[in-house]
Amino acid sequence: EVQLVESGGGSVQSGGSLRLSCTASGFTVDDADMGWYRQAPGSKCEVASVIRSGGSTYYTDSVKGRFTLSRDNAKNTVYLQMNSLKPEDTAMYYCAADSWVPPMGWAVPSRYNYWGQGTQVTVSS
Repeated sequence: EVQLVESGGGSVQSGGSLRLSCTASGFTVDDADMGWYRQAPGSKCEVASVIRSGGSTYYTDSVKGRFTLSRDNAKNTVYLQMNSLKPEDTAMYYCAADSWVPPMGWAVPSRYNYWGQGTQVTVSS
């Protein structure tokens, strides 16, 4: 059974940092395309960052230079290091995974079949 468990969310002040973790079971993270998505109240779910099975990473423009996605194969976990956080980063963050996502679909939530329960990130000004 595929399972994704996120952790690491919390409340920080603007400019602060958090590291989110997504631990997978039922598959190996280096054999899957995985992404971090976020959804603020009243807003659509949007991609923050994706790592493909081959190791390539992608970031949406609003987080480039501030967020770093990495993978620890030994722990079967992916991480999202978030620095210089802004109030607009406030959202529920979800980990998503699938065995393969088309290159042009990396930012499309419906391309991922497996999702975690989410972890809340709140950034105050």
